[in-house]
Amino acid sequence: MMCTGIKLQIGNPLTGETKQFVHGRTLEFGVEVDTDIVYIPAGESFQCKMGNGFKTVGMSYKSDYAILAAWAKSMGSLVQFEDINCFDGINEEGLALGVFFFPSYAQYQILPEESTESTASEEDISKGMGPQDFPRWILSKFTDVDQVKKAIANKEVVVFRSIPNDEAGKPLPFDPLTVHYIVYDRTGKSIVIEPVEGKLIVHDNPLGIITNSPTFDWHMTNLRNYIALDPRNVPSIEIAGETFSQFGQGTGMLGMPGDFTPPARFVRATVFSQTAIPSTTIEEGIEQVFHILNNFDIPVGVARAGHETDYTMFTSARDPHNLRYYWKTYEDQTIRMVDLKKLMATGEKNVKTLSTESEQPIVDMTNDLKG
Repeated sequence: MMCTGIKLQIGNPLTGETKQFVHGRTLEFGVEVDTDIVYIPAGESFQCKMGNGFKTVGMSYKSDYAILAAWAKSMGSLVQFEDINCFDGINEEGLALGVFFFPSYAQYQILPEESTESTASEEDISKGMGPQDFPRWILSKFTDVDQVKKAIANKEVVVFRSIPNDEAGKPLPFDPLTVHYIVYDRTGKSIVIEPVEGKLIVHDNPLGIITNSPTFDWHMTNLRNYIALDPRNVPSIEIAGETFSQFGQGTGMLGMPGDFTPPARFVRATVFSQTAIPSTTIEEGIEQVFHILNNFDIPVGVARAGHETDYTMFTSARDPHNLRYYWKTYEDQTIRMVDLKKLMATGEKNVKTLSTESEQPIVDMTNDLKG
């Protein structure tokens, strides 16, 4: 899974005044992720499950806030998720969250029955959940980043390693839930939450950028290798009486990594988001999110692991002010939207879902040609 997340400011490009933010992400994976858009009303009850095969019961709770999210119902034929998860979404207070693959680095707490080295107590288990439950809990319970940070600091939750079963009912030979999380609130604050050595480590994220492994602090340090990148062209120089000028636009960005690895994508996402001229309206900002994320589209076939190939199957954008969730898919580049405010205004008390499967419409304009 090779996902990229960005944040953009909305403001006056002349004064630099910024009051609003929008954000978005791509989703890549080596097998098809069957995705629905899901509306969860406030007051919905949830039972967290964890451990191998999700057999151990953990925390139970009710959602305090309505949620609009993307639900990964399955990962190809490998995993079926019967319970609602939220790998990407937003709640009625404008708190937003995204889940990103974090291979080789995610280290969750382990249940005692699964490891003699486990340090988990009965209290830990009572407030425990799997990695698939954690984002839904955050969106259900909090209104801003500071509240999330406080809850984690107070150890209100413990996230346990949870390996799903395969079709035969046996735990998969690998863990598809090695993930970390990015959280944004309406003010533009952002954090990254990473499971390291059995604990949840929180990093402040002023850039609002995330990709995958290594850890977030490593990516921030790596940016120091690219501080010479500049959106302005390099000026002409004179050598031995000869003037040498650039061939074209973009010379200030020479040296920017262009591959699909997480470190390269983190650098590019930072450069594109930080050099983008702020949009003056949220609608323009959403369009800008999709335009920038187009640079991270991974075609089928260029990033392979054996017979599998990662590709960009889903791209989304979130408006935390108007509470709108936008998306497009590999099969259909048409941008679609669901409005959380409208759903809440109906008084709907039941969970509602919408499939993201659709075919790309091709508009025939032949008869519109004018003489």
